[in-house]
Amino acid sequence: MSAVEYRAILKYRLMITLFPADDPCPVCRKCCLDSFGEHAVHCKELPGFKYRHDLVRDVLYDVLKRAGISAKKEAPVNFLTDPLEGRSTLRPADILVFGWEGGKHAYVDLTGVSPLVGLRDHGFVAGQAIIKAEASKVAKHEKACIENQHVFVPFAFDTFGALAPDAVRFLKRVQQVVSSNTAHVKGQNYVFSRVGFAIQKGIAAQLVARLPAISL
Repeated sequence: MSAVEYRAILKYRLMITLFPADDPCPVCRKCCLDSFGEHAVHCKELPGFKYRHDLVRDVLYDVLKRAGISAKKEAPVNFLTDPLEGRSTLRPADILVFGWEGGKHAYVDLTGVSPLVGLRDHGFVAGQAIIKAEASKVAKHEKACIENQHVFVPFAFDTFGALAPDAVRFLKRVQQVVSSNTAHVKGQNYVFSRVGFAIQKGIAAQLVARLPAISL
């Protein structure tokens, strides 16, 4: 991580102003770049919107590979088909882990959200954003996975680095495998540290790409 990226992510985490107030988003023109950078890391029309998601996926896949866990990125699945189009309506698995549980393959689906979703709403509860994101993924895909003899693993994280319960359980098991299969890896938090850094690295890169030159 470069010094500029480090400063950007530090300001983001501490909620220090990153952008001038009310500057319009240069791409979507629908919203303003809020001063704390939330729109900058979530605007779907900005180039590289998927960068953070793909970086975390790639790091997680690398961890699995180094641990000797058989897995595949962007693995095609055909659980759901549209009778009119005759094609899969369930996109490829972000990561498909072979023989993960009881001989069944695990369909790992990553999603990242802001921990500040609903901050202005009455009854806001910290940490609920990733819980809701996890529940949404389960409702959308778990039934199809179970019916096709697969295990569904929603991997929800927020931009401050928090992980939803299913993601924590998944990484704890991966950590156990890493610890038993890879003698050169030291420390009990190797897996969590790599994934956590990838999340922050992805966000930092997005923020730096949006910052005006004077802020760099």
